Amino acid sequence: MPSSRLPWIAGTLIAVALVLGIVIAKRVMPSGPADSVAAGPQAISPGQGVVVKVSDKPVPLPAMSLRDLDGHPISTESWQGKVVLLNFWATWCGPCREEIPALIALQQHYRDHLVVVGLSIDTGPPSAVKEYVAGVGVNYPVAIADRALQAAFGGIPAVPATFVVNPDGRIVQRHMGLVDPMLIEHEVRVLANLPTPATMQVVQDTGQVLLANAAFATEIPGLDLEKLSPKQREDLLKRLNTDKCTCGCGLTLAQCRINDPDCKVSLPIARQLVEKFTK
Repeated sequence: MPSSRLPWIAGTLIAVALVLGIVIAKRVMPSGPADSVAAGPQAISPGQGVVVKVSDKPVPLPAMSLRDLDGHPISTESWQGKVVLLNFWATWCGPCREEIPALIALQQHYRDHLVVVGLSIDTGPPSAVKEYVAGVGVNYPVAIADRALQAAFGGIPAVPATFVVNPDGRIVQRHMGLVDPMLIEHEVRVLANLPTPATMQVVQDTGQVLLANAAFATEIPGLDLEKLSPKQREDLLKRLNTDKCTCGCGLTLAQCRINDPDCKVSLPIARQLVEKFTK
């Protein structure tokens, strides 16, 4: 072969190699944010018109030592970087049972972005809870929530109650009662930074979202504070956020009124304080 043709052949081989390399790279590498890999799993529900509300004062997840129904430790370290749904429930609770299939579907669909944890308040043997969750195909860890754990979340006066935790480990929302599957899904998508048509609102939280923020409340359900001077109101609110309710909830009077406006124990006690501070 003439030596004059060697440079041309070498150049041709290099060009072919580069073209093949580009083709292979396009096949194995994501093409950008619009790529399905980068975008993550597709939404199950449409999400149009959904408004995701999060507290302007998120609170850290309390320290927990959880064990599943077989007695094995549940590692909270594995939750880091994921959205967490802490679902307080009970086997005897109809709405709790009704929402479990939606939680199962979310855990399966968003397993790389989400951790669902069931926290049962059942007082019977854990074996009964274990039998129930096995029967309905629960695919997420379940633990028994004793009174101390319930108190760490401000008390659980009713179930279901679901706490939404962002990937930084801070509680940003709670839902009392049956969750809306579309809302909870798009909360997960917003917090996990997945594409969604839902919008997010940061709301001023004075305890209606997270009871830990009740100290920021300037109005208390059932109480008329209009007749108090600014100083009297300030002193009263301090007492309401210090004195405990005696109904057994373990909350302050302010927290109990916000959490359960129908409580017949906290209301007369709080009203007596109002009268005391107006004298």
